[in-house]
Amino acid sequence: MGTKAKAIVIGNVKVWQGGPLFLIAGPCVIESKALCLRVGRFLARISQQVGIGVIFKASFDKANRTSLKGFRGPGLERGLDILMQVKEETGLPVLTDVHLPQQADPVAKVVDCIQIPAFLCRQTDLLVACARTGLPINVKKGQFLSPQEMAHVVEKIRSCANDQVLLTERGTFFGYQRLVNDMTAIPIMQSLGCPVVFDATHSTQQPGGLGHASGGRPEMTPVLARAAVAAGADGLFMEVHPDPPRARSDAACMLRLSDLPELIQACQAIHKVIRSSAV
Repeated sequence: MGTKAKAIVIGNVKVWQGGPLFLIAGPCVIESKALCLRVGRFLARISQQVGIGVIFKASFDKANRTSLKGFRGPGLERGLDILMQVKEETGLPVLTDVHLPQQADPVAKVVDCIQIPAFLCRQTDLLVACARTGLPINVKKGQFLSPQEMAHVVEKIRSCANDQVLLTERGTFFGYQRLVNDMTAIPIMQSLGCPVVFDATHSTQQPGGLGHASGGRPEMTPVLARAAVAAGADGLFMEVHPDPPRARSDAACMLRLSDLPELIQACQAIHKVIRSSAV
């Protein structure tokens, strides 16, 4: 189904189709420096202990909160400063998302990979601005798009002489306040020549399900993560927190940090079987 992507280097993590399973993880939003460093250090230990490449993720601004009163984060300047400290103190590469074209250049001076939020995946000016930084770009597939339509997103980035594109599946709208996952989206998007990541926590989300915020079914995260790896996903994306109920964004669908190692090891075992059977 098309040509396989070449390796993409994100800090000290190399990702490619057919390569080792990798992980993008962290809190949904930068709540504080202390939280980010706590999570970052934990992820760095997991990376060493189970032998998985880990990219730290946290947002400096959540511009798409359900409610006007929802916590958005510390903003660009303070947020980038905290991400830089996480990078320096843990050795992990870092990723954050951008919402505006003018954010691309300052963000690119700090992070190792730029993420495009699902709701903005068709915004041409945003995609082009991020692509022109020369950094790897992780684009989340919109909940309103078929996997085939992501070909146009990839084309926009590649038109800027940037072939470092990752695509992330994070569920598709199924009526109101529910997402479903079509696992065939994984090989379809891989056929575009991009490594494909599966977002196991946002896929459990119930958009706007709490009225003032999104709900979720975090108990389904392990089920979906294992299924996605069995379907051939190259990497996993999971938002994690030491105490999810107290998280200031996406509290209803984040994975408890202490539950991560066991799940990753299970997914690595599945990944090994799938890759060996494909040889």
